[in-house]
Order: sequence, then structure tokens, then C-alpha cells
Amino acid sequence: MNQLDWIQQITIWILPVLFAVTVHEVAHGWVAHKLGDKTAFFLGRLSLNPVKHIDLFGTIIVPCLCFLGGNFIFGWAKPVPIDWRNLKNPRRDTALVALAGPVSNLLMALLWGGVAKGGMIAVQSGMPMAVFLVYMGSAGIMINVLLMALNILPIPPLDGSRVVSSLLPNSAARVYGSIEPYGMIILVALMLTNTLSKILGPMVGWAQVVIFSLFSL
Repeated sequence: MNQLDWIQQITIWILPVLFAVTVHEVAHGWVAHKLGDKTAFFLGRLSLNPVKHIDLFGTIIVPCLCFLGGNFIFGWAKPVPIDWRNLKNPRRDTALVALAGPVSNLLMALLWGGVAKGGMIAVQSGMPMAVFLVYMGSAGIMINVLLMALNILPIPPLDGSRVVSSLLPNSAARVYGSIEPYGMIILVALMLTNTLSKILGPMVGWAQVVIFSLFSL
């Protein structure tokens, strides 16, 4: 996509980024609702309207900075509120609610793969403007596999840490959870030292190869 100017690149990336972070959060709330917690439902946060989930810093500023810096583009939406005490089986259901986000990103990556494939078929059929769909589908694959890989890291408060916590004895889970206030600091440190790219790069690259191969892109 380097041959595209910055306006074209923003146009291609904006929908994949918005829906990647929005659907991720809605998935958490939807599964929580099914498992007994209706907090997100009552607050109107089970909507797919991105406006209800946009976080100024995570949804707009961070992706823009990543775009300008030429790094991985990622971001986040306002977390969907969940009262874990309302879940029917707290330990099991906490893991299921946490996994809902990364799973939704995997499904969206596959959906965007279908969009890219459709665009490719259209281009080959004599519709050159459909190359826009190929680019957008490719962007959708990348942002979603990146968010999936990032969120399964066992760093509180990322989704992977919720799964790990649900598997630990209560005393160990409390100690592990005490790291959460420092989670963002840990992530920033990993990013600044380029360690995060080294961790996520192989996972993201492998997932992209699999999806591109699946759709013959």
C-alpha cells in the first residue's frame, strides 16, 4: 500500500480500524449479556454504531500516530462495562467473555478476506475501481489479526490475562491482577524497545499468511 497517498491510505484504513475495535468490544458485552451480566445492554453499549464506542485517544490519536510513524496500526475503543459478579459461573464465564474479543477479530479478519477476494474477482472481471476493496480487505485482515494477537497477550488488563486469571487459584489470581495498573506502562515499554513488534510480528505474519492462502489472495 506504500504507493498510495496518505489520503487514500486513511480512506482504506478507517472502516477496518473502526469496526475492528467496535465489534471487539461489542463481542465482550454480547457474551457477558448471554452469561448473565446485562450492564452493557442497559447502557446501550451493544450497538455496532462506532460513535458509541470511540475513545479519543485509543480510537483516533493512537492509530493516527501509528500511521504517521509507519508502525503497526492498532487502537482500542472504550471498554464495554461488565460487572463480573453478575456472571453465572464467574471463573469460566470471565474467560469466555475475554475470549469473545479476539475471536471476533479472527472472524472479522476472515470476513475482510472475503471482501478482498471479491474485490480481486471484480478487478479480474474488468472493474479496476474494485482494487479499493482489495486494499481495504487487506487492511481489515491486518488490523484484526494484530488486535487478536495483541489481546491474547497475558498482560493485564488484556484479554489473555483474564483467561490466565480464570485458570489460577484465587490467591495467585489476586497477585496476578495486581499488575493491572501497570499494564499500559508495560505495553508502552515493550513498544518503545521494539520488543512488542518482535513478539507480535511472527504471530501476525503467520495469521496473515494463513488467511491470504485460504482466500488465494
